Amino acid sequence: MFQLFAQGCGAPSRTQQPDSLTGKNPAAFWKDQLRFPRVRAAQAAIGPALATRLRAHSLEAKRLEVFIRMIKSRAELEVWARNQGGGPFQLFETYPLSATSGTLGPKRRAGDYQVPEGFYEIDRFNPKSNYYLSLGLNYPNAADRALGEPNPGGDIFIHGGEASIGCMPITDAGIEEVYLLAVAARAAGQAVIPVHLFPFPITEAELAKRRNSPHQAFWRSLMPGFLYFEQHHDVAGAEALAVVR
Repeated sequence: MFQLFAQGCGAPSRTQQPDSLTGKNPAAFWKDQLRFPRVRAAQAAIGPALATRLRAHSLEAKRLEVFIRMIKSRAELEVWARNQGGGPFQLFETYPLSATSGTLGPKRRAGDYQVPEGFYEIDRFNPKSNYYLSLGLNYPNAADRALGEPNPGGDIFIHGGEASIGCMPITDAGIEEVYLLAVAARAAGQAVIPVHLFPFPITEAELAKRRNSPHQAFWRSLMPGFLYFEQHHDVAGAEALAVVR
């Protein structure tokens, strides 16, 4: 389930650009988000250009679905997109991380500065973030609670700015785009926006380079989900996304 992380302020915009992401009759989720000044400002500043870029990929904002992937060793966040019912995802944009923290390996406790690894989804839209705008992950999920310490931590976000203590900052300009794309997808009816986080490409060759790591079994359990997306450009089912307990 999606939820707003903060209560509203300001009034919704009464006029929309003809080429904006919202269209002439914004969906309810757009209207809710446009109550917030930073979302309104982002939509006014880059919404039309973002809509044009979507069309260049044969994508429609009102049918948009997105998938987010981050590979730590590449220090970048990927946004993949497609139209609902339109076949495989295509890479829409890549956003370099503006800061990193921790090392390769999963997050297991509060305060370890680690960015999680595994299969997540967006569960919070924060239009009043301390880091401009942010999208929250459903960390800890069931696997994290099973494998982590009694206090595995929480509040993991994709956000603006250039600082990280276990989150994924992609600058204010980067989060403007990713946030608006996520809002557009949610408004278009995408109930679950998946976010997959990997330490490196999960292949036999990459695992062999780290054969002595204590995380080998955990990383290997991520392989089916990683390889399925690599082969099909679609998100695998729950069975493939199950991680070792």
